[in-house]
Amino acid sequence: MNIRCARPEDLMNMQHCNLLCLPENYQMKYYFYHGLSWPQLSYVAENEQGQIVGYVLAKMEEDSNDNPHGHITSLAVKRSHRRLGLAQKLMDQAARAMVECFHAKYVSLHVRKSNRAALNLYSNTLKFSISEVEPKYYADGEDAYAMKRDLKIFQQSSSCSETSKNAIKSGDKSCEKGDKSGDKSSEKSDKPPGKSGDKSSEKSSDKASEKSVDKLSDKMTDLSLEKSSDKSSEKSGDKLANGQSGKHNKAK
Repeated sequence: MNIRCARPEDLMNMQHCNLLCLPENYQMKYYFYHGLSWPQLSYVAENEQGQIVGYVLAKMEEDSNDNPHGHITSLAVKRSHRRLGLAQKLMDQAARAMVECFHAKYVSLHVRKSNRAALNLYSNTLKFSISEVEPKYYADGEDAYAMKRDLKIFQQSSSCSETSKNAIKSGDKSCEKGDKSGDKSSEKSDKPPGKSGDKSSEKSSDKASEKSVDKLSDKMTDLSLEKSSDKSSEKSGDKLANGQSGKHNKAK
């Protein structure tokens, strides 16, 4: 089952459902009047085949001396689809639309005093209360109960949904800010080291290389000194040996 907002092409099927279910019938121009003036407020229930099995026809009352409020002109569900909760869903959808679109404070309706099933639905399930009795309201002379339903529950849910939407928006903004700051910090970290870092690293590397060069030069100097001393000692040794051999030859 599907509950959706009524469209202009649904009006004839809504009228047909009305003729099957209720003694209070309306001309087609009355349906068009509702559909054109308050297209957000009327809903239909359709089965799996897309056939309309119920509807609610609603409007806003144009009373400048009272708080904004809606009115249920007609509600009907085919016998084959009753006791499925469709009437309650249709009524709740219309009431919610009255609050969200027109800031309605309450919704009203009329019901025959003899319609016990409808009275049970309105009083016990939908929490309507009888405001007054209107004598001979219907064409056949039957009295009607005028009933009202406070729409505070829908006002609260509407404000909660708005609050959650605002919270989501602010959360998105804060996330965007966080992303931007994160991008900036990552950009900073992605940048190569600054000049000061380069200079310090260059200085330390230069010092290390200078030390290694100095050590290497010292070693080379030591080696050269050792070699020169070895050579001088060898020369002096050779001279001494030659001198001794010469003396030995003279003695002979």
